[in-house]
Amino acid sequence: MKRAEQVTFGGSALNRAAEWRGDAQALAVARMHGDAACLLLWRGKVLAQGERLDTLGWVRMNHPLLSTLSGSLDEAVLLGVTEEGAPLFAADISEWEPQDQDTSTVGAFVDRSEQQHPDLPPGHVFAELRRIMTRLSPRDAELAATAKAIVGWHETHKFCARCGAASDITQAGWQRTCPACGAHHFPRTDPVVIMLITHGDSVLMGRSPGWPDGMYSLLAGFVEPGETLEAAVRREVMEEAGVPVGAVSYLASQPWPFPSSLMLGCAGEALSREITLDPVELEDAIWVDRDEMMEAFAGEHPRLMPARKGAIAQFLLENWLADTLD
Repeated sequence: MKRAEQVTFGGSALNRAAEWRGDAQALAVARMHGDAACLLLWRGKVLAQGERLDTLGWVRMNHPLLSTLSGSLDEAVLLGVTEEGAPLFAADISEWEPQDQDTSTVGAFVDRSEQQHPDLPPGHVFAELRRIMTRLSPRDAELAATAKAIVGWHETHKFCARCGAASDITQAGWQRTCPACGAHHFPRTDPVVIMLITHGDSVLMGRSPGWPDGMYSLLAGFVEPGETLEAAVRREVMEEAGVPVGAVSYLASQPWPFPSSLMLGCAGEALSREITLDPVELEDAIWVDRDEMMEAFAGEHPRLMPARKGAIAQFLLENWLADTLD
């Protein structure tokens, strides 16, 4: 697919400076660099700025907030280096407790709240990434997705999976090492197939229980151990909707840091239009033709909401409508 990396969070050719991760001297120099900057995260939300919150918010490495990290700057994750040579880091300040600010929807399916830290300039707020992801430049989007995923991994993997001892952050945030048994642990990424299943001029859409009214998306599911992408596509569609699938092809991928997935977009040809739902997995599944999908994208369909902008489902459907999947 020629337009594959135009998907939100797609590649922006970020230099991740992996050669610095195990080099203590290089990291020390990077942290002291005059243009070094750090992206702050709070409870999974990224620091953003601007009237439309369309730019990430960065702080200098000597900012007072970074002194509150329990492991000092050693806890800051190295994200990479700009073309101009400025090192970029990310750090989590989730221990901060906002006073007199709305936090009731933090972590919810929809979170439109914003939190302003008193030590940050006006207009710099923590915002939910799904809400602002399509406003960010490709570079900012990749940096935000990387930071959210790696910081989230550290939050949930503080102990050694082999012996249970508390592990330490190493390799500039890209590894955890157990001081008790010496085991090394690396950031987790879960492969998920998301399927553009077509039959003639229609595409298969489904909705999970609890989704907002009118919200449908492409079917998706985790790849199991020992399974190819093609097999995962066929199994998931059969399990969820009872539709047999023939030919399968790969289209595009998208890092999806909610919390740690890699979405693998695939196309599949349905061998039947008959649907048999698994009610545990899906509340409903329907075939939608091109005209109906065009209405949905225009916000004019009586039943279907437009696909969520920024998600790979919307990207694949948009290219299917434009006949630009090749």
